[in-house]
Amino acid sequence: MKRAEYESFFKSFGVFFIALGILSGILFYLQYTQLKHDLDEKLYDQMRLCSYDLKYTQFEFDFVPLNPNKLYELQRISTEMFVLFSIPKNDTYALKLSLSNTQYEIMIETIRNDLVFYYSLALLVIAVVSALFSLYSLYPLRRALYLTQEFSRDILHDLNTPLSALRLNVSLLKPSLDDEKKINRIFQSIDTIVSLGDNLRSYLEEHIYQVETFELNHLIKGRITALEKLYPSIRFILNGENITLTTNQNAFIRIVDNLLSNAAKYNKHDGSVTLTIDARENKLYIQDTGKGIAHPEKIFERFYKEHERGVGIGLHIVKKFCDELKISIDVKSQLSKGTIFTLELGSLTKH
Repeated sequence: MKRAEYESFFKSFGVFFIALGILSGILFYLQYTQLKHDLDEKLYDQMRLCSYDLKYTQFEFDFVPLNPNKLYELQRISTEMFVLFSIPKNDTYALKLSLSNTQYEIMIETIRNDLVFYYSLALLVIAVVSALFSLYSLYPLRRALYLTQEFSRDILHDLNTPLSALRLNVSLLKPSLDDEKKINRIFQSIDTIVSLGDNLRSYLEEHIYQVETFELNHLIKGRITALEKLYPSIRFILNGENITLTTNQNAFIRIVDNLLSNAAKYNKHDGSVTLTIDARENKLYIQDTGKGIAHPEKIFERFYKEHERGVGIGLHIVKKFCDELKISIDVKSQLSKGTIFTLELGSLTKH
């Protein structure tokens, strides 16, 4: 199961299990109260019978001064519980039958242990039922998610053919000087669609467990080379020493590509994108001279965007992959001055 499915399963399981556990706990408590009351009634009945023949050896008996207001009433003090009974033709003394609190607590403990045992069995049954219920309720979601992913994969596959044909036909055109900028914009749009397709494909597929070792410096140079063709007016600068990373390379490429693409896309004309590798702190800084971000705290939300361009999923995908790869990402931005992203790569560095 995928992360969303695990989350849905455990949440539904937790709600169902806790609700039934609390309900059964209340029922068992009421049962405990009733059994305790029944025990008191039983002891009272036994004491009453014992008052006639004194045959119940578990009770102690004594004669105490008569108090008519306390007769035939089960009473409890710190050391014992007792009942006072009247003695025929005797107005001075009453018969006292008592049971020590120690003996009484032993009886209560037996009841409590039995109920705890049965309550534990009930919780086990509730856990099994909750798991089955959660799996059953999760099935439609899993089915819908599976169909959506298959549909998305089919669309991505079918997009490759028209995009390749479009790229080929545009490349065959012999534009005039006036049309060259328009054709370049067409190429940029095609590359944007391809990039979105790569993002979606990476989002759908589970590659995070395919661990590879690669040089960060070499990877970034390759990504910069591809972007320099799309954004010839933007200057890309790479500073710092090299770091060797051990993680899923494809997912990491998606992170870098989205951050660099945004840094170039929303930059000013003749602006720059500076990448700094801090080998000592195991951090990667990506700084641009662009428009800046008005609400940096919202940029990782799905479909959030501050400009008309884009669809608002690129940085959401970045955050998704950063979480999967255990990368801490931070952003600081000033409007009209630029933005800097910080990636903490300590968990990916090879020791």
